[in-house]
Amino acid sequence: MTVTWTKKDLLGLEELSAAEIELILQTTDSFKEISQRPIKKVPTLRGKTVVLFFFEPSTRTRTSFELAAKRMSADILNIQASASSLAKGETLKDTAKNIEAMKVDIIIMRHSSSGAPHLLSRSVSPSIINAGDGSHEHPTQGLLDIFTIKEHKKKIAGLNVSIIGDLAHSRVARSNIWGLTKLGAKVTVCGPATLMPVGIERLGVKVTYDIREAIEGADAINLLRIQTERQSQNLVPSVREYAMRFGLDAEKMKYAKKDVLIMHPGPINRGVEITPEVADGPYSVILEQVTNGIAVRMAVLYLLSGVKERTT
Repeated sequence: MTVTWTKKDLLGLEELSAAEIELILQTTDSFKEISQRPIKKVPTLRGKTVVLFFFEPSTRTRTSFELAAKRMSADILNIQASASSLAKGETLKDTAKNIEAMKVDIIIMRHSSSGAPHLLSRSVSPSIINAGDGSHEHPTQGLLDIFTIKEHKKKIAGLNVSIIGDLAHSRVARSNIWGLTKLGAKVTVCGPATLMPVGIERLGVKVTYDIREAIEGADAINLLRIQTERQSQNLVPSVREYAMRFGLDAEKMKYAKKDVLIMHPGPINRGVEITPEVADGPYSVILEQVTNGIAVRMAVLYLLSGVKERTT
């Protein structure tokens, strides 16, 4: 069955079907080749204007989206919330309405409040891409993680994927869980009880507090950092104790499969959730995730721009 992309926005993987996720992955495959060329540029989005609207610090996501748009020949507008009229008291909706009046096509938004991109999507006509909203979702990170696993394992259905770390504050974890379970993977989550969301098993995952259990039998392990910037209180006794119990090191890797993939969305806290020898070791695909992020974001920009063309 042929699937056509029909959504104006990409707000999360929760609202996508398995077929729509597969369509993004297939489209990503065709765009990855562009980054291997001597001249990394195609005219796909020539004449389109893409706005980067970030309310939180970002290196990988912002740079990745900007490179993706540039490689597709889009015009790019960077807006820092701290340097915009929001700092003068203007509402988010009014700021977005003014951006819309400039006839832009796509707004890529990161915000500390869960649901902020959803609010914008109902208020303005440009396509909205969620680049991370609070502790809710980070759909393109989830997509690039899934794409990286599939590249190595040739499938997602039937795989065992473990996500270890600060589940309570991780939008990456939620997007991974939604995407992986819809494509047929078995997901295990592991971390301190204080960093485990109440009722997370309702998302179709297995919960364990034993890192050895999470490591054994896993085809891919995705490590999450402790997100101190989103915590209102200290939820672990100490970073040292966390590293001893839940940090992935060479000793714990003895329980892992010989072909396991070690992943991390970044930024890495070396020596906390993962030691340098594991992060830089033969099982690590962390830098591949960064490379694949550009292709995933090119695919998303392409699919959303196609919807805009059909509806205008």
